[in-house]
Amino acid sequence: MKRQLNRRTFLRAAGVAVALPALDAMVPDPAYAATLAHFGIKPDAPAKRMIMICASLGLHGKSLFPDATGKDYKLTPYLSHLEDHRDDFTIFSGLSHPDQSGADGHSSQMTWLTSARHPGLGGFRNSISVDQFVREKLGYVTRYPSIALATGGQNSQSYTSGGVMVPAEYRPSVLFEKLFLAGKPWEIERQKQRLDDGRSILDSLGGQANRLKRRISRADRERLDEYFSSLRSAENHFNEARQWIDKPKPAIDAEKPEDIKEASDVIGQTKLLFDLLPLIVQTDSSRVITILINGRSDVPPIDGVTMDHHNLSHHGQDEAKLKQLTKIENELMKSFGGLVGQLKSKQEAHATGETSLLDNTMVMFGSNLGNANAHDTKNLPILVAGGDYQHGQHVAYDTKANTPLCNLFVSMMQEMNLPVDSFGSSTGSLRW
Repeated sequence: MKRQLNRRTFLRAAGVAVALPALDAMVPDPAYAATLAHFGIKPDAPAKRMIMICASLGLHGKSLFPDATGKDYKLTPYLSHLEDHRDDFTIFSGLSHPDQSGADGHSSQMTWLTSARHPGLGGFRNSISVDQFVREKLGYVTRYPSIALATGGQNSQSYTSGGVMVPAEYRPSVLFEKLFLAGKPWEIERQKQRLDDGRSILDSLGGQANRLKRRISRADRERLDEYFSSLRSAENHFNEARQWIDKPKPAIDAEKPEDIKEASDVIGQTKLLFDLLPLIVQTDSSRVITILINGRSDVPPIDGVTMDHHNLSHHGQDEAKLKQLTKIENELMKSFGGLVGQLKSKQEAHATGETSLLDNTMVMFGSNLGNANAHDTKNLPILVAGGDYQHGQHVAYDTKANTPLCNLFVSMMQEMNLPVDSFGSSTGSLRW
C-alpha cells in the first residue's frame, strides 16, 4: 500500500515553508473520504476554517470606520495597518446583537458569539456560541474540533449548548505542546483510560435508566430519553476523540514559544497566539478557533502609555487619554495585519490546486463594544478577512437600526459548506 501524503505537506528548510504541488499521494483514501462525506464535506475540496477574535475593550470608532462606503473608501488610521491587504478584508458598520443591556457595561463580552439577550441579568442563561455550534456540526474531522484561546486567564466567549463556558487556553507554550509535541507512552495510556472511563460510566447510567423507566410516568420517560440521547451523543464524542490518540501529531519546523511573564503585556501575548494560528490551520489541527483579547486594568508596556487600558477605554473624549488609547489599539491592528499577512503568504496544496491559507480561512476581528466609552453595544467594529468573499469594501448597514451580527455568522457557516439557515438572533445571511 502506498503511503498517503497529507494534502497540507510542506517542504521545510531554515524556517521557510514551500508548498508541494498537488500529487496523487495527496488524494484522500476511501476511509478518509467516507468520514468527510458523513459530515457533508467534499474530500477533494480545501478545508474551510473560521477564526473569531474579540478585543473586549472595543476599538475607537473614529480611528477605525471610514466615512465613505463601498470600495473607494479612504483608509483610516487603524485600517492603514492593513494597507497591503486591502483587497483581502471587508470592514462592516451597523452590525450588533439585539438587547445586550446586561448586568454591567461589559456583560456583552459573554454573548459576542452567542447573541443571547440581556447577559447576566436575573434568570439569564447563555446559549451556544457559534464556534461550538460549528464544532458540533463538523465533529472530529480534526484532532481538536475547536480551540478557545485568551490572552490571560481561562475566561472565553465559547459556550456549550447548555450555556456552560468552555475554558480558554492562555499559555502559548501549553497550546504548542498539546498540538505538536508527542506525549509520553504513559500519558497516552492515561488519556485513553479517561475516555474509556467516561464511556463506561455512560453505559452504566444507561442500564440504570432502563430500570428507572419502569417506575415513572410517560412524560418523565420522554424527558429521560431526551437526556440520555444527549449523553449518548457525548459517548460518540468519546469514541471519535479516542481515534486521534494513536495518530501521530504533525511535525513542524518551529520551536515552542516562551510564555510572556508580564501579565500586562497584552500585545505581546496577542502576537504569540497569532503566531500559532497559521501552524494550527496549516496542519489542520483545528478548523474553529476563538481568541479573547482580555481588557486589563493595568498599564501595558507601550511607549507613551502611562494609564491602564480599561481606564483609557473610558476616555470621555479627553484628548490625552485618546492619544494613549489609540497607541494601544494601533498595536492591536498591527498585530491583526501581521496575522493576515502570515496566512496570506503561506500556500497549501489540495486536490484542486494550490491556494493560500487565507483563501480558505475566514478571520473575524472586532469587539462586543461599539462605543466602549459609553458601554454601547451598537454599531460594533467588525472586520472579516479571507474566505471566498468580494473583499476590499466598507459594507455599511444602518448604524441606528442595526443588522444582526448573527447574519454574518450564518454567512460564515455557509462558507464552510454547512447547511445552516439561522443562528441566534439572525434574520438571514449577509451577502456582499
